[in-house]
Amino acid sequence: MALKITVIGTGYLGATHAAAMAELGFEVLGLDVVPEKIAMLTEGRVPMYEPGLEELLRRHTAGIEGATGRLRFTTSYEEAGEFGDIHFICVNTPQKHGEYACDMSYVNSAVESLAPHLRRPALVVGKSTVPVGSADLLAARLAELAPVGADAELAWNPEFLREGFAVQDTLHPDRIVVGVAGDRAEKLLREVYQTPIAEGSPFVVTDFPTAELVKVAANSFLATKISFINAMAEVCEAAGGDVVKLAEAIGYDERIGKKFLRAGIGFGGGCLPKDIRAFMARAGELGADQALTFLREVDSINMRRRGHMVELAREAVGGAFLGKRVAVLGATFKPDSDDVRDSPALNVAGQIQLQGAQVTVFDPKGMENARALFPTLAYAATAAEAAEGAHAVLHLTEWREFRELDPASLGEVVAERRILDGRNALDPDVWRDAGWTYRALGRPMA
Repeated sequence: MALKITVIGTGYLGATHAAAMAELGFEVLGLDVVPEKIAMLTEGRVPMYEPGLEELLRRHTAGIEGATGRLRFTTSYEEAGEFGDIHFICVNTPQKHGEYACDMSYVNSAVESLAPHLRRPALVVGKSTVPVGSADLLAARLAELAPVGADAELAWNPEFLREGFAVQDTLHPDRIVVGVAGDRAEKLLREVYQTPIAEGSPFVVTDFPTAELVKVAANSFLATKISFINAMAEVCEAAGGDVVKLAEAIGYDERIGKKFLRAGIGFGGGCLPKDIRAFMARAGELGADQALTFLREVDSINMRRRGHMVELAREAVGGAFLGKRVAVLGATFKPDSDDVRDSPALNVAGQIQLQGAQVTVFDPKGMENARALFPTLAYAATAAEAAEGAHAVLHLTEWREFRELDPASLGEVVAERRILDGRNALDPDVWRDAGWTYRALGRPMA
């Protein structure tokens, strides 16, 4: 008999996972406690921008013409408990307000709400990023609350989605990690992921603590690499070096590699910042805080880049922002996303506005979310409109359309041709040839 799957939580992770499981051939029921979100998904619409996700959703959602009907949505935990053989928990684990630690309330609530409706053997699979040690506690609570007792098993299967590539990363993952306590859980998860396993995706079986550590360890390594090249940018500025050429040179070393060596205004989003902070907090609780003290400097370097970009912009417009117009190209924390959580671009825009400049922002996909978060900023419908009358243009999110801008045309609408490249993604020669003063983090003035 074919496995039936539920997905608890239908945000970015859950909606993607639910649609992908339907694509792999399973009957899927997505659950969320927000009725408006369920109504939107039932209509085949997603509450966020993610390339390819809405098309995938519409291909399988019941009630949509031409769809397979393998995917449905509900707000009922009772219905989910009766329906599913495997229940994936995909709820958010944000940073606690005023603390570094992770807020486990959504995960705990999902387990507490689902468990009383598990009346036959079932596997509950956590995908959320949680502090190490959480799975053992949740497994015990699950067995305690479920009518089926110990036959309600837990496994941990961390997600490794990259915003902008989430559909690809779910259907064709570069690795599948499962933390299990028994053979049955492993067997069921091999069945769930049989298609990507057959395609060559490595399937790594671990215990609970190791599975919980994999995501935060990976994100900590990535954050460290990004902050390293940004630290080198600071040194390059002091020494007159070029961080782009430095990154190219060290990137040829196979032990280092070229990826994530582009200096800029640093990382943001809903994962990296909060994950490394929660990791530090949990290490402290375990008495291993000294092992992760370097992550404090990683975080510090990252946040320092935002302030440095503001300083460069102030210097570019003559030493003071009052009475100056500044165009900001980019609002999301990365391209191919509408996610503005902890966005360096919006943070810089907000700081510059607070110091007296009139700031106008344009982003291809993140305008609605940016307005909700920073309603006092001005927003434009195009890059050219944002740049109209600007004394400086700041390139802060590396969308393709910004890399493809025509400097000559943009130069016709600005007050002064000054561009600050906060992502080191533009061609300095092209902009300078068009009469612009080009400045980038970690690079010589000319």
